Amino acid sequence: MEKKKLVILTGAGMSAESGISTFRDSDGLWEHYRVEDVATPEGFARNPQLVLDFYNQRRRELLKTHPNNGHLGLAKLEERYDVRIITQNIDNLHERAGSSHIIHLHGELMKACSVRDLNTTYDLSPEHPDIHLGDKDPYGDQLRPFVVWFGEPVPMIEPAIREVESSDIFVIIGTSLNVYPAAGLLNYVRRGQPIYLIDPKEVPTYRRDIEHIQCGASEGVKKLNELL
Repeated sequence: MEKKKLVILTGAGMSAESGISTFRDSDGLWEHYRVEDVATPEGFARNPQLVLDFYNQRRRELLKTHPNNGHLGLAKLEERYDVRIITQNIDNLHERAGSSHIIHLHGELMKACSVRDLNTTYDLSPEHPDIHLGDKDPYGDQLRPFVVWFGEPVPMIEPAIREVESSDIFVIIGTSLNVYPAAGLLNYVRRGQPIYLIDPKEVPTYRRDIEHIQCGASEGVKKLNELL
C-alpha cells in the first residue's frame, strides 16, 4: 500500500531543545547582533570579517549539538509515511537524525558558496568548519556562508510549494509563521486535509482548521505520532 505523504515545515523551535539559539526570542541571537550586519549582502560587503566570524561561531556551536527526540521522532515516522521535511533552519540536525528528504529553504550552515555563484556549494568539514577572508572558490571568488540572507531570493521555495500541494498531511513545528515566503506555504495546503501545529506558544494564523499541539518539539512529535 502506498504511504501517505506527510510534509513537515520546521523552524527554529525544532532545534531549540538541542541548544541552538533562536534569533527571535528575547535572549536570542538578534539581541547581540543587528540583522543588517550579519544577515544581509550589504552587511557582508561592509564588514565581511564580522559576518564570517558570526557564522564560524554558529558552526562551532552546531558541531557540539545533537539531534533531539523531535528530530529523531520525525525520522522514525518514515517507517509509516512518505515524510518530506521543509526546514527554515540552516543546521544539519534533520540529516543527522536520519531523515531522508529535506529541503533547506534558507541554506545550509555546513556549506559555503562564492559571492558570485550562490548555487554551487562546497561542503565544510567538522575538522575545518571555518571560512576565512581569502578563502576562494576555483574561479578566484571569495567564499561566503551558503545562507539565504534577507533581501536574497529563496530558490528552494518552488520545490517546497510542490511538496505541500501534493501532501496528505501538513505539520508545522516551531515556527512563528512570520518569515516569508516560508509562512506562505500554508496557502498551498489543500482544503480538508489535516494540519497540525506543534509549538508551546500561541501562533496567530488565519486558518481555523489547524490542530494545535501546545508543547515543545520533542513532546509534540511524540503526541503527533500518537494522533496519527
